[in-house]
Amino acid sequence: MTSSELWGPESAERYDSEETEMTSAAVLGATVDFLADLAGDGRALEFAIGTGRVGVPLRERGVPVAGIELSEHMAAVLRRKVGEDTLPVVLGDMATTVVPGEFSLVYLVYNTISNLLTQDEQVECFRNAARHLRPGGRFVIELGVPPLRFLPPGQVAVPFDVSERHLGFDTLDIVEQLLVSHHFTRDGEDGRYRRGASRHRYAWPAELDLMARIAGLRLERRVADWDGAPFTQDSPKHVSVWQKPG
Repeated sequence: MTSSELWGPESAERYDSEETEMTSAAVLGATVDFLADLAGDGRALEFAIGTGRVGVPLRERGVPVAGIELSEHMAAVLRRKVGEDTLPVVLGDMATTVVPGEFSLVYLVYNTISNLLTQDEQVECFRNAARHLRPGGRFVIELGVPPLRFLPPGQVAVPFDVSERHLGFDTLDIVEQLLVSHHFTRDGEDGRYRRGASRHRYAWPAELDLMARIAGLRLERRVADWDGAPFTQDSPKHVSVWQKPG
């Protein structure tokens, strides 16, 4: 077991309905196009595959996909969508769990590497990706840029969503590089809000590049989103691709 917090049955059942933007055709279309192009004629392995938001449509595109998932409850939701023979999933953590065979692509989407709360475990995640890649294969991560530019002196919280049904803000511990994402979600029409929070370890792109070098991978490209927009100092996230030497 790593430091990742475990998704329980209630959170797993709500996940797809609460992530409607991330499951939209606009988001998934570009994501699947990007990943399918990198996978080519090889297999793809998704770390922290969750409910299959990305893995299922990538498999439907014709790419053989396998997954690793820590939460049996998230995996159970995925299993209602597709069978084990079509998309096999191994229960375990993404830093140490091994799936048989070699892959042309290993990927981690939607900030999931930040679920590992220590630098050592994040380094091991890169090593685990390299362990699964065939020569010339690629490791892809989608991760937000730490929002420290929005913090004036003395402030520790940054809002990221203020909408009718959801209030979200992050609190940051700059010394430990830890971020707590707070969510207040309105359930039903009675005006009541459900509170939730999750912990994350944020990392700068340059720190990830060093983790990749430790694992024997080299940066191939970094863009701002799945559509391939240039990554700049104002980009709120990045999609980075590291390659295993052939």
